[in-house]
Amino acid sequence: MSRILDHRILLLVISFLTSLQSTKVLSEWKKCGDRECETAMSRVQATTDYLGPDCRYLNFKTGEEIIVYSKLSRKNENLWTGSKGKDFGYFPKDAVKVEEVLIVEEVEVLTKETDFLCLDGDEYVFE
Repeated sequence: MSRILDHRILLLVISFLTSLQSTKVLSEWKKCGDRECETAMSRVQATTDYLGPDCRYLNFKTGEEIIVYSKLSRKNENLWTGSKGKDFGYFPKDAVKVEEVLIVEEVEVLTKETDFLCLDGDEYVFE
């Protein structure tokens, strides 16, 4: 009986640590096309296949087009956020090349904790 309880506690700890990692703040600042980060900043094309570590990241294949909405800044400048169809998430800027710049002036704003939530499942729809 003690062994079963030990396994359950271990599974609970692993589950808790996994959920903490999926809400980890990747940077305190980001650059956007406007204060609400709703304006598309650029259109990029994937130069390599990319598979992110969790559902906060955008997966794509070489040649796919992505619309960029924000770029993390200061602490973690190598990650951008964007959409491909209805999928939205973070991706490394080194995995894409800029095809078209839509916004010249960038605005730096604080990130929100909700920027880093893992929105995995059918109940969330990006529009």
